[in-house]
Amino acid sequence: MPEVTTPSTTETPEPSETSEPSEPSAPSELRELSETPKTSGTTQTSGSTQTPKITQTPKTTQTPDTPATPGPGAPSAGYLRVFAVREFRAVFAAHLLSMLGVIVAEIALSVLVYDLTGSPLMSALAWALGFLPYVVGGTLLAGVADRLPARRVLVGCDLVCAVCVLPMTASGAPLALLLALRCCLAVVSPVFAGTRMATLADILGDGDLFVLGRSLLRITAQSALLVGFGLGGLLLTVASPRQALLVTVGTFLASAALLRFGTRSRPVRARTGGALVTDSLKGARQILADRRVRALLLLFWVPPAFTVAPEALSAPYADGLGVGSTGLGLLMCALPVGTIAGELYAGARLRPVTRERVALPLVCVTLLPYLGYALHPGLAVSLLLLVVSGAGSAYTLGLDQWIVRDVPDELRGRAMTLLTAGLMTFQGVGMALAGIAAELVGVAAAVAGAGVLGTVCCVLAAVEVRRTEGRDGADRDMTGR
Repeated sequence: MPEVTTPSTTETPEPSETSEPSEPSAPSELRELSETPKTSGTTQTSGSTQTPKITQTPKTTQTPDTPATPGPGAPSAGYLRVFAVREFRAVFAAHLLSMLGVIVAEIALSVLVYDLTGSPLMSALAWALGFLPYVVGGTLLAGVADRLPARRVLVGCDLVCAVCVLPMTASGAPLALLLALRCCLAVVSPVFAGTRMATLADILGDGDLFVLGRSLLRITAQSALLVGFGLGGLLLTVASPRQALLVTVGTFLASAALLRFGTRSRPVRARTGGALVTDSLKGARQILADRRVRALLLLFWVPPAFTVAPEALSAPYADGLGVGSTGLGLLMCALPVGTIAGELYAGARLRPVTRERVALPLVCVTLLPYLGYALHPGLAVSLLLLVVSGAGSAYTLGLDQWIVRDVPDELRGRAMTLLTAGLMTFQGVGMALAGIAAELVGVAAAVAGAGVLGTVCCVLAAVEVRRTEGRDGADRDMTGR
């Protein structure tokens, strides 16, 4: 399965859920006693016009189950301390299984559609459908993440995905059904990813452990891409595409079991009435109406829209260099390798306060290496440019800390779902625009242009985040601006 309850009050399970015995989420030395309350207010814009803002309820003393994290000036908690939390281990294992399953499904479905139609366009469409419906699920179904218990949402999404993939394995499944089921998977994905992201705050708290937990899930996703495509291709040499899809069904079911029995039942975040779609849209309006949160979301969304340009154009670029399939594979791997290296270094070696301090400068320069494509470099230099650019993605650790700190608890599930949907949508649009640009000016110029335009957009987004940061006060509270 592709990718939030508040650590504020004592949790009681929903009547419909079976509550497991409480187990400490982390060793006692990781727990903290309290958290500074936040206040509510409204944002004053220029002149006399006021924009309605989200009211954030004060947070109360943390319960013993909530793991504490070091303060911003303390050394990094380190990735190993994240694994000390039992529930995170279950979430991590489920994420790894579901990521591998999704990658196998994408490869198998793309090959299956091509076998059925003989059309490269239809094969590419099967892949693109993994991006486009994200915006539907992320906006119209986001309310599910806060209206239902998180564990029930996560397990339910995994089971829905397993049910959607199972008919694809049938020998008589028509093309239209395959594509429709692929769309259903993409609609469910942002709800699952947003709920899981928000649930990490329940499991790890909203400090450094949350940031490191999020980073580990991203590193796992990048690593799964490197390993999964190779394993998926190898699997298709010994099994048909439909048989390979059975592996995906198994990974979804295994993920559901891990989440059901490896995580605790928690109450809903927000008890809201009305229709789901109406509530989801209302939550999206509330989130986007706040200048601070809107600026942070844009900073999450904008850079990846340009980062994907060399990946989207790697096949024609490799062809132009004459490096064959081996060179193509290296070009596809370079950016994820840089991303993994950058996140591992920032998470393990930098203090939380340092990660926040370098986030905005990093996001402003992460696309600059793409300008080197204007010189039409060879394979070795191109790989170096991509690795360096990927390492700049370490800025996301600072953004993670800000977003979890500034979004109210009762909207956290919807905010994280919206973040995920926007991220995938921007990436899909970026891939399409990169292809159009390459048709007009060539591959190298298109990538260099993405570097220039992307850097300008990143700087503008970073300036807006900096302006809103000055209004937050010491706790970066999103109220009272």
